[in-house]
Amino acid sequence: MTDLRRAKEIIESAGFSCVGELDGTTLTPLDEVRDMCKNGNCRQYGKNWACPPGCGGLEECRERLGKYASGFLVQTVGEIEDSLDWEGIKEAEARHKQMFLDTAARLREAYPDLLPLGSGTCTLCKTCTYPDEPCRQPGRQVSSMEAYGLLINDICSKNGMKYYHGPGTITYTACYLFA
Repeated sequence: MTDLRRAKEIIESAGFSCVGELDGTTLTPLDEVRDMCKNGNCRQYGKNWACPPGCGGLEECRERLGKYASGFLVQTVGEIEDSLDWEGIKEAEARHKQMFLDTAARLREAYPDLLPLGSGTCTLCKTCTYPDEPCRQPGRQVSSMEAYGLLINDICSKNGMKYYHGPGTITYTACYLFA
């Protein structure tokens, strides 16, 4: 098992609102979550290497996840005026994605087998090359937890982390997995 003390220090210093330990045995990919992707919930299915089917079939994702014994859940909780506060929602999302990517880059230096699973589709490139050309940034590309079939509120609950932080908030959840 990997010593994660340094990883925890890096993650806790990044500025996330919440950080919690994650037990790899709680990661159960569900067909129903993948179906939400396929049904167009975020409109990226078949348009991005980090999203289904580009990130692999659900069985492939299950196999990949099976190699990871532990990790950390991270959340960015943003304050919003109401559910239509698109400016506040986008600001929290951008802050979360930047912290997540910066932290993933730092972690990959010390933990090359790291599997970071983000929130939402990969946005490293303005337009994705899927399916016509290979990914431009395969070493930095990040699939979402949902792309791997993970039901985020279930994962949070099983690992003792709040999923909902109350009215007037928006929460982005992601994880870093270690072999």
